[in-house]
Amino acid sequence: MIAITRPRAHRPEFEPGQLVTHRRYGYRGVVVHRDDCCKADDAWYQKNQTQPERNQPWYHVLVDGTSTCTYAAAENLASDASQFPISHPLVDSFFSDFEDGIYIRNDVPWPID
Repeated sequence: MIAITRPRAHRPEFEPGQLVTHRRYGYRGVVVHRDDCCKADDAWYQKNQTQPERNQPWYHVLVDGTSTCTYAAAENLASDASQFPISHPLVDSFFSDFEDGIYIRNDVPWPID
């Protein structure tokens, strides 16, 4: 009998509104949107310094203290237990409240470029 193997399904580790820290670069942020796998084009991916596996959840993260949004693989993020809110100009656009260390996501859709 031939065994059929399927790609390992990755369970999302983070949900929109969760605070995270980047394992390599140390920045804090809040997850604003999740993709089940890397949706970036090949040119962007090749320029990415870390090039983690594409077939895992990837997250759009609003970075604390900046106006930057990053796109990071699950393996590069860790839960941030500080429970302190972040400072980012888009927080109020995508979240309605901050309770017990978690942002409450509103209904505004994440932009798709």
